[in-house]
Amino acid sequence: MNTHNNKTDRLLDIQQLNKSYQVGDSKQLVLKELDFQLSERESVAIVGESGSGKSTLLNLIAGLDSFDDGYLFSCGYDIGRAKDRDLAVYRNRELGFIFQFHFLLEDFNALENVCMPAWLSGKRSRDVQARAEYLLEQVGLVDKKDSFSSRLSGGERQRVAVARALMNQPKLILADEPTGSLDAFHAQRVFELMMELTLKEGGSLLLVTHDLALAHSCSRQLELQKVQ
Repeated sequence: MNTHNNKTDRLLDIQQLNKSYQVGDSKQLVLKELDFQLSERESVAIVGESGSGKSTLLNLIAGLDSFDDGYLFSCGYDIGRAKDRDLAVYRNRELGFIFQFHFLLEDFNALENVCMPAWLSGKRSRDVQARAEYLLEQVGLVDKKDSFSSRLSGGERQRVAVARALMNQPKLILADEPTGSLDAFHAQRVFELMMELTLKEGGSLLLVTHDLALAHSCSRQLELQKVQ
């Protein structure tokens, strides 16, 4: 069920969001009364010290974790009320994920890894392979399309991960420290590709990073602080 939020035409709208975890006999509040909005074709970096809830926020937006109260509307879905099967469709069709570790499937080559999101949504046409090859060309790896991840460098694996995240033309890319395991040169290259292709494809980017230089390359920054 695609439950659209009539209050806003923003891609992402978060209002008075609270999230806590049970720690022993007490609750530890991680996010408190968070308000945040994201528009189409916008890039926002989420920064803050460890434990401030950056990755938690991405998990909530992805519907991978539940929040205590508040409102979270993303890509037309009321995340707090959506059923599990609807959230699975939402994650596959509307979101793209890029993590610090590439999470490529070792038994599949680069081309097949990029095709995977489309295959999981039931698409099997030749257009799928053509789009995957196009994306690999965009990240400079079409010549490595038959290579398995063990034959790719760290930077190349992350570039494949960027292509895979864009396969289904998602509205929103969630990137959690996507360059954290790379040296400065490759980190900058992967970031630039991720930013350029996301906006070129008409999507928005939400980036968690400790790299302030990368953060300031985004449209704006959201700084989270530990809840006292």
